[in-house]
Amino acid sequence: MSSLSAISDVESIAERAFEPVQAAIDTGKIPGGVLGIVTADGARAILNAGNAQTVPNQRPMEKDTWFDLASLTKVIFTTSRILDYALEGQIDLDAPLISVLPDLRQYNADAWERKVTFRECLGHQTPFPAVEPIYTYGRDPELLRAFILQREWRKGPPVYSDINFILLGFALERIEGCKLREMVPPEGFAFSAPKHVSAATEDCTWRSKIICGEVHDDNCYALQGAGHAGLFGTADAVLNFASDLLENADSPKVELMRTKLSEKRSHGFEHRHDGWPGGDNCSDGTIGHTGFTGTGVWVDFDRKIGWTLLTNRIHPTRHFDSGIAELRRAVGDLVVQS
Repeated sequence: MSSLSAISDVESIAERAFEPVQAAIDTGKIPGGVLGIVTADGARAILNAGNAQTVPNQRPMEKDTWFDLASLTKVIFTTSRILDYALEGQIDLDAPLISVLPDLRQYNADAWERKVTFRECLGHQTPFPAVEPIYTYGRDPELLRAFILQREWRKGPPVYSDINFILLGFALERIEGCKLREMVPPEGFAFSAPKHVSAATEDCTWRSKIICGEVHDDNCYALQGAGHAGLFGTADAVLNFASDLLENADSPKVELMRTKLSEKRSHGFEHRHDGWPGGDNCSDGTIGHTGFTGTGVWVDFDRKIGWTLLTNRIHPTRHFDSGIAELRRAVGDLVVQS
């Protein structure tokens, strides 16, 4: 296949897969969106429509609009960095977090939190709760870090949990000797973005403003950087990440990302299962992740294609049925079917 025909093919796929995105914009479900697709041979296409902001001013969505990627931070930044250290021998994935965070629940040597391992956190196989309003306990980031490390967390069945990745972020801070926002993110990404080129998120009730260009996640904002959220990027940057996974599919690092740890989870990622956000048409060799703000990335290694759907579905409020779950699945099905 020539490069010209490859580009033409991926553009055709993108146009077909963008139809439900356009419909969601036209019916007022989401303000705007960007869909990007990349193939293993490097062909890519990006389509955009709608608005990056509607309140209080209206700005159009562009192909290079920056998005608060929310939980895509977990895979693009935190998982990738943790696995790098594991492969370099600085972290044993099956060792407890206290091998790097010895002060975790330091006043109770028998606390279950002290037995949780890096691998369990990556695969969301811990008893931590899904989420906790940590930001309501204060605005001093150092005090909040101590609170998280010393709190007696309520124990429950394994669920997808932000706490897992907040702790992994703390581990990275100890290893690198600096706060997370002082670390250099992957090329093309950042921990904030200029307002005039960013997709707006929520009209925040406790910050009393429209959030744009700064992290939406309340806990990440209060901690001034955390491992579960906070990364910003464009569709091109996310496609570069997906392209790198396709190009290095057989590398030890990507093999770990693809290795299943549970019915739904691999190291950091979600793998294909019935009803998942990537749609039903993708192969079993597909991994992906979503972000609360309306973002997502998926890579089908068998079909050698990756895609990202970036929306500002919580603008100006999260308290609205945007239909994002159905939209993600519809787009994924069309990408792979096409």
